[in-house]
Amino acid sequence: MSFNRRDFIKSLFSSAVIATTGSNIAEALVPNSEPQTITILHTNDTHSQIEPFAAGTRNAGLGGVARRATYVKAVRAENPNTLMVDAGDFFQGTPYFNFYRGEVEVKAMSAVGYDVITLGNHDFDIGVNSLVKALRFAKFDVVSANYDVSRSPLKRYVKSYTIKNLSGIRVGLFGLGINFDGLVVPQNHVGVKYLDPIESAKKMAAYLRKQRKVDLVVCLSHLGLKYEKEPSLPSDVNLAAAVPGIDLIVGGHTHSFMKQPEVVKHENGQQTLIFQVGYAGINVGRVDFTFSSKQLVSYSSNVITLGETA
Repeated sequence: MSFNRRDFIKSLFSSAVIATTGSNIAEALVPNSEPQTITILHTNDTHSQIEPFAAGTRNAGLGGVARRATYVKAVRAENPNTLMVDAGDFFQGTPYFNFYRGEVEVKAMSAVGYDVITLGNHDFDIGVNSLVKALRFAKFDVVSANYDVSRSPLKRYVKSYTIKNLSGIRVGLFGLGINFDGLVVPQNHVGVKYLDPIESAKKMAAYLRKQRKVDLVVCLSHLGLKYEKEPSLPSDVNLAAAVPGIDLIVGGHTHSFMKQPEVVKHENGQQTLIFQVGYAGINVGRVDFTFSSKQLVSYSSNVITLGETA
């Protein structure tokens, strides 16, 4: 069945059937009680996949913004202390992008209830000015610590970080983007300067911890999980090893289907989780962080596959 643009956006909160895999999820607790659970829901590389995949395709019946919206709404009813985030590349991949140049994607993400996103390389595919036009419809924060947008129209929409206070638990979120070289033609990122992501992350994690006194640090990364042929390239694995102050890296770019987070343990006793859940909105990742007296004591994780009625 086909939808026109306006009717489809109105349909975002239609019913969905959700299949779950992975570890058990900690029960959400009443806000302001001890302990407290903070839930992070995340996607990456959704690539303009507004509707479920068509019949006869590899991922037939999976995904769809409407199902994602229904799932997010259900989780928030269970635990109001929930954030929905995305690690970039929400543009490019279907005719919705070709015809509407990002407006549908941003309106859909706003309707789903995203709180914070970062930018991927494909989000620059039709240039900065077109990206700005689409972001006018955003009802969420856009963060990037290593894309200097101070000389770009994006400076009205992109910030280095944001902080969300969830029943007294302060969550600091920042973003990291991949190097434009070989991925985005220069005329499409005019005014946006790429900075070293590892160094940017070190500064941001320290600032959020020490100056802003956050309790949980989340990085939305479009660097890619890792690169076997070029292991020295900036990646989520290298980022986690270099910056122990990050609790969770929500990854993107490499379309990695992970069933559970990769855990990087640090000499100081802290650990960093790396989680990425494929592409095209087939899956939503979920991590529940449990705090006691504002101290992080445990986590649990899950991958939710959005599928059609059996």
